[in-house]
Amino acid sequence: MNPRLRIRPASRRDLADVIGLVRKLAEFEKLPPPKPAALRQYARHGFGRRPYFRILVAELDGRLAAYAFFFFAYSTFLGRPTLYLEDLFVLPEARRGGVGLRLMRELAKIARREGCARMDWTVLDWNVGARRFYRRLGARPLKQWIYYRLDGAALARL
Repeated sequence: MNPRLRIRPASRRDLADVIGLVRKLAEFEKLPPPKPAALRQYARHGFGRRPYFRILVAELDGRLAAYAFFFFAYSTFLGRPTLYLEDLFVLPEARRGGVGLRLMRELAKIARREGCARMDWTVLDWNVGARRFYRRLGARPLKQWIYYRLDGAALARL
């Protein structure tokens, strides 16, 4: 175990740093970064009266080096909750040091403690490094499921 590494739940104080990491993830994934209002929205949606998500952070030598953004869904077929991992991001300079593995282990502990039957997440098809990492953990891709999205004008019309 790396004594310089600490995994813990994020607090409101961490949000500016978390958003900085989310911006780095967006850059890596070639996606638009969070909007300027993200700090306010994350505070309200993650730390308000009714939290929609949780965040774990990894501190390496006292500074945030990674985060895992997750929430709970429910499997009607299993009759049990699912921990859904929205994002897991580790700064490039902190990779290969066990940070991602420690975050995944902590998420697995939370999932078991909450009675979850499984953990689910998505991975971009071109992210070979992440796919290799998750396979080493024992995760498998679900090729029979196609991920759909309804947003923007289509969501408004519906």
